[in-house]
Amino acid sequence: MRINLTSVFVDDQMKAFAFYTDILGFVEKHKVAVGEDWWLTVVSPEDPEGTELLLEPDGHPAVKPYKAALVEDGIPAAAFAVDDVAAEYERLRGLGVYFTQEPLKMDDVTVAVLDDTCGNLIQIMHTA
Repeated sequence: MRINLTSVFVDDQMKAFAFYTDILGFVEKHKVAVGEDWWLTVVSPEDPEGTELLLEPDGHPAVKPYKAALVEDGIPAAAFAVDDVAAEYERLRGLGVYFTQEPLKMDDVTVAVLDDTCGNLIQIMHTA
């Protein structure tokens, strides 16, 4: 068994798509119209056949309170691996990305947390 697909709930799929591709560097995998929304997934360009991230519309009534509670408590909705947290932090800040947590080293793990502009906190991390 392996993870094939996971999702983040977003308040605007097209805005999320732009952020996750243009800023974070993911690439489009699937874009299929489903009524007024999309089945819209992105993948890492380093692993185009790997785990897909679904940019899921947050229209369900339970989602907005859930997302708000996570953000209020500083809990990331997802974590993405990077080779160098400090370098990625500087690159993304240069692109205007807002971080709620600067790089923090804890034993052999370094993390930072960013705002994805679509209602989520996202952690970037590296394990030495």
